[in-house]
Amino acid sequence: MSKALPPILLIDDEKNMRLSLQSMLADEDYAVEAVESAEEGMDQLAKRSYFMVITDAHLDGMSGYEFLGKASKLHPNVPALMITAYATPKLAVEAIKAGAVDYLPKPFAPEELLHAVSRCAERHTLIRQNHSLRQQVSEGYSLDQIIGKCPSMDELRELIQTVAPTDATVLILGESGTGKELIAGALHALSQRANETYVRINCAAIPETLLESELFGHEKGAFTGALKQKAGRVEEADGGTIFLDEIGDMSRPLQAKLLRFLEDGSFTRVGGNEELRVHVRLIAATNRDIVDAIQQNEFREDLFHRLNVVQFRPAPLRDRSDDVLLLANYFLNTFAAQLKKSDLTLSDEATDKLRSHFWPGNVRELRNAIERAVILSQGEIGAKQLPDFELETRLHGKEEDQSAKAPSAPIAIDQSLDELVSGYEKNIITSSLERNRYSINKTADQLKVTRHALRYRMQRLNINNESGESDSGGDK
Repeated sequence: MSKALPPILLIDDEKNMRLSLQSMLADEDYAVEAVESAEEGMDQLAKRSYFMVITDAHLDGMSGYEFLGKASKLHPNVPALMITAYATPKLAVEAIKAGAVDYLPKPFAPEELLHAVSRCAERHTLIRQNHSLRQQVSEGYSLDQIIGKCPSMDELRELIQTVAPTDATVLILGESGTGKELIAGALHALSQRANETYVRINCAAIPETLLESELFGHEKGAFTGALKQKAGRVEEADGGTIFLDEIGDMSRPLQAKLLRFLEDGSFTRVGGNEELRVHVRLIAATNRDIVDAIQQNEFREDLFHRLNVVQFRPAPLRDRSDDVLLLANYFLNTFAAQLKKSDLTLSDEATDKLRSHFWPGNVRELRNAIERAVILSQGEIGAKQLPDFELETRLHGKEEDQSAKAPSAPIAIDQSLDELVSGYEKNIITSSLERNRYSINKTADQLKVTRHALRYRMQRLNINNESGESDSGGDK
């Protein structure tokens, strides 16, 4: 570990002490640069990087205490160790106040010095690793990853560049697979918080009972299993950015607490009374129809307005037909490089198949299709290496407004009229239940029938309510 570290700056006006300390540290593979005055030490700190400074307290000219006072202001990330022959508790306090991280009285055992140096070395390594990880997060998202040449994509990238340097709260609305996470990441990477922590939370992936604790933390004993205090993700993101994906799935009680948090960054941990405060930038996203969620009383309108300072609406891939091949070739080159496959190209039949598909899963679906094709191909990619898209088409259909159009039912020659009508009716009810997340009330409203009538039809057609919703509540 030592050889990968910058050198240690050693300041001591006693030649024998300098040589002795240099030799001791060199035996542990630490590089050391030694000077005899604090003035020389200040000059050296201005010229190059050191992972720590070791200085004597009493020097000719500028004292070690004066040196620490100036160095800690100009180079706050370089820890300093002070050694002195005049050890008193008062002087130790003065050394710490001046900026020393540790204080060693002479004479000291070599192990004491090496232990103090080792702690500073570990600190330097952790800081460097932390910085590297933050850089990787920032570099992982960039405008270059938002591929597309259509006008809507040009406008999107321009808006990202305009909004990113500000601290404005952002709401990203769009279908699954349209690149909402890429937009959020690019906003952080281009912001003034790029070197700070970037926290991502998928609100739909965490159980409702645990999401509040995940966000705001909890106190010991707040609930069963809370064996110790836990800081929340908002505390982890302090000074940086937090991205709340699928915020439309957040419960209304937690929405109220998030609204309060957005006002001034204040919150309390679950089971706690102390008000805490952080300074974070919040970016939220959802693939739900936010207007419908508000009308259904599932999302707070005041929270929507608070989040909706700047709104992004990435276009679905079906509205970016000219970008399909551009994206396909981008993914083709990416996966071919990862799998070390060369000379992979798209055949004309593969190109036609990609152009003709509706892409209900958007860019994510296209990415997966190309990854599959690269895995299966050796040379030119044909239509057979691409998915048949049958399931995707059946799941989503090609209608622009699916709620206004009933799903089609296959016609079998060997079925009677009653059987065909029952099958068609079953498809309509099943599709409506899925769109409304198996809510009997919402499905009955949409189909313009009473709750009782809908229940009767479901029983007659052997349709199970997967949500397990009870019959209580009466007819509508």
